[in-house]
Amino acid sequence: MPLTNLNAMNILSERIHRLAESETLAMTRRSRELKEQGFDVINLSIGQPDFNTPEYIKAAAREALDQNFTFYSPVSGYPDLRKAICHKLKRDNNLDYTPEQIVVSTGAKQSLANAMLALVNPGDEVIVPAPYWVSYKEIVKLAEGTPVFIHAGVDTDFKITPEQLEQAITPKSKVFIFSSPCNPTGSVYSREELAGLAAVFSKHPGIFIISDEIYELINFKGKHESIAQFPEIRERVILVNGVSKGFAMTGWRLGYCATSLEIAKACDKIQGQVTSGTCSITQRAAIAALMTDPAQSEELQHMIETFRQRRELFVKLLNDIPGFRTNLPDGAFYFFPDVTSYFGKSNGSVKINNATDLCNYLLDNAHVAIVSGDAFGNPDCIRLSYATSNEELIEAARRIKEKLALLH
Repeated sequence: MPLTNLNAMNILSERIHRLAESETLAMTRRSRELKEQGFDVINLSIGQPDFNTPEYIKAAAREALDQNFTFYSPVSGYPDLRKAICHKLKRDNNLDYTPEQIVVSTGAKQSLANAMLALVNPGDEVIVPAPYWVSYKEIVKLAEGTPVFIHAGVDTDFKITPEQLEQAITPKSKVFIFSSPCNPTGSVYSREELAGLAAVFSKHPGIFIISDEIYELINFKGKHESIAQFPEIRERVILVNGVSKGFAMTGWRLGYCATSLEIAKACDKIQGQVTSGTCSITQRAAIAALMTDPAQSEELQHMIETFRQRRELFVKLLNDIPGFRTNLPDGAFYFFPDVTSYFGKSNGSVKINNATDLCNYLLDNAHVAIVSGDAFGNPDCIRLSYATSNEELIEAARRIKEKLALLH
């Protein structure tokens, strides 16, 4: 019987049916389709810097090609790259790791998945502060864990409290996963706030903490603070980072985790059966990136300052849109305004029942692509990326304001 005649529900695994498509990638695909039809679409849905990779990093990649780094690499990454990561963690974060505690992966997303698969058994609970990055929930489901959400809103800058964390913990709790700076909110936990969470974890020694720090360098508060700095929980922290956001290297695909030796070996074991070592050329380029002190890099400082200026511009534009409740994020390059004031409104032909309806309405009518907060665990909000030019931000805000004014 031809495959096309079979019911897909009978041939595909339950795992794939439980898995949701990434809504950020889905919106990016829809905006691309409209562009191909000739529409002038401004895409504020994608999470990547709009800068080119710095020249000194590209030069390192060219040199790697000339030196024939074109063969398989060790599963966990080249030894000198893992040493460079240890150097970076000591220089920037005052954290001591050995190269054996580092596993380099094909993007930070793989590092997160490796850690989750290494730790979670079916039925284990994984605590996830909401809003959260879209893939957290799906990675938990792939590991056959049960996500438990802690909700925080715009009034608390989308950050949870130690009291909320304590209330969410049960005998089944195994992992806690979060990001700071956060995607989708841009929220950044201070040292004092992280200390409060660490104090809770110190009372529950069976819980592991996956700390997603991929937006570390895009931080407008100053010094980045990692939850791995607290010695009482250090052995249970899996610190995940990479080069994609801070060094404008999204397409290069390199992330890493730093953790206890036992967990690092487990991540290496999983990766050895799935992808093995990541791209050899990317690894050589990443050494150049990570050995550079961000404070001394003109390219990186220019990028961060540009994002800061865009944030200042865009928050004024968003605050000028009636009905948006917007806080000022301290990191990353997103805004996550509450848009519930538009729920129930209509332009006569389209009714806005939720944030997803609002995003579709704005894409179809204003030709601005944004992502529903429902994808990030908060259906009251929408996520807008300001990783684009001032001109596009100004025009996008103008279109959004104009089309929202037609809803009554």
